[in-house]
Amino acid sequence: MKKLLIANRGEIAVRIIRAAKEMGIATVAVASEADRESDAARYADECVVVGPAPAGLSYLNQDAVISAAADTGADAVHPGYGFLSENAGFARRVQDAGLIWVGPNPDSIDLMGDKARARQAAIDAGVPVLAGTDGVLDVSGDLEALAEGIGYPLVVKASAGGGGRGIRRINARAVLRSTVEVAQAEALAAFNSSDVYFERFVTHARHVEVQIFGDGESWVHLGDRDCSMQRRQQKVIEEAPAPGLPDDLRELMRETSVQLARQTAYVGAGTVEFLYDPERQEIAFIEMNTRLQVEHPISEAITGIDLVREQLRIAAGEKLGYGQSDIRLDGHAFEFRINAEDPNNNFMPSPGRIESLDLSGGPGVRADFGFRAGQTVVPFYDSLLGKLIVWDVDREHALARAARVLDETEIGGISTTVPLMRRLVALDDFRSATHHTTTIESVPGLLGESA
Repeated sequence: MKKLLIANRGEIAVRIIRAAKEMGIATVAVASEADRESDAARYADECVVVGPAPAGLSYLNQDAVISAAADTGADAVHPGYGFLSENAGFARRVQDAGLIWVGPNPDSIDLMGDKARARQAAIDAGVPVLAGTDGVLDVSGDLEALAEGIGYPLVVKASAGGGGRGIRRINARAVLRSTVEVAQAEALAAFNSSDVYFERFVTHARHVEVQIFGDGESWVHLGDRDCSMQRRQQKVIEEAPAPGLPDDLRELMRETSVQLARQTAYVGAGTVEFLYDPERQEIAFIEMNTRLQVEHPISEAITGIDLVREQLRIAAGEKLGYGQSDIRLDGHAFEFRINAEDPNNNFMPSPGRIESLDLSGGPGVRADFGFRAGQTVVPFYDSLLGKLIVWDVDREHALARAARVLDETEIGGISTTVPLMRRLVALDDFRSATHHTTTIESVPGLLGESA
């Protein structure tokens, strides 16, 4: 691997460029016309403008991205997360063009992108799953009997869904069919497939996950994470390891995640996601993400392993070179997603010029940002500015460090989620690790009167 094209933008593009440079790999950034002056464009050795501001005409324009690789002599493509990262068709086009795809085999992307098939693969690998339907729902069948067998409340999910989208809760028989029809319509519009399936709904669930890595012949896990602090099924704060999990369930989750990777001959970085039901003391598979996760830095913090470097090594044909016993899990880490949004106004996006960007520092502190003071946040893309990552010897010390880091972080000119992060870190439920995926919506006054 001599020259890497990064098919993404923002903080993840900067993150990948930095790792590649440290490995002596030349870098090519792609940018929309709105991102010509971005940090990714500045840090890369070369930058190619692939289209106008709308993502569909630039970052999602497969022809333009592949042409940029050819025109610059790049021999590899890293998709980051989002955009084309879980598009098996794009991965195949990259490989067909004679380029190295930094990611899993396209067949793995296809398998795990179909949530019903992924669920069956998990069952075959011995991964615990929620009660639900086997495969895609036959809407012409007896839905009522199926639902009664699973029990209310339940959720109907888009088989091709992901990222918290394509999910509808069903509380009673009376709204069963109408909700399924709505979910099918949403799934068709969002994912070009109306296939859906049922799963039992977990009240006050925790969202936990395992970072796995493999070279197609050997596989390891890099510990687990908790992503339960969410807003409308979108992650806000993550931590590693997941606090308060029973030891037997933690071990089961880790071991079966590695087994799923082994069974599917997985290559590269992947994340196996679970729901944890504190009342029943059960864990159950949700999905597997076949890409680098936004929250990968906290796994790096507790293992000392550079996941992007490992991705590039494995994609270039190297072997893992270490086993599970070689991986040491040390300390506790948090990641705070800093978005250009106003949490006191229903999280309205807050594009505009960043007048000031003062980030904290000190031991165990890392800031992965794609912006700097003086730059403009444009309204065309995800509102993530960057991530603050803190590490310390245990959760109590890491929380204290996080509170200090957030207090010192000041971003002027636009609204951000920093003030919300300060409130969340002080929240009793969060400090005691009794929070769940709907905590943010359920705490009175947390989001302000207009939220």
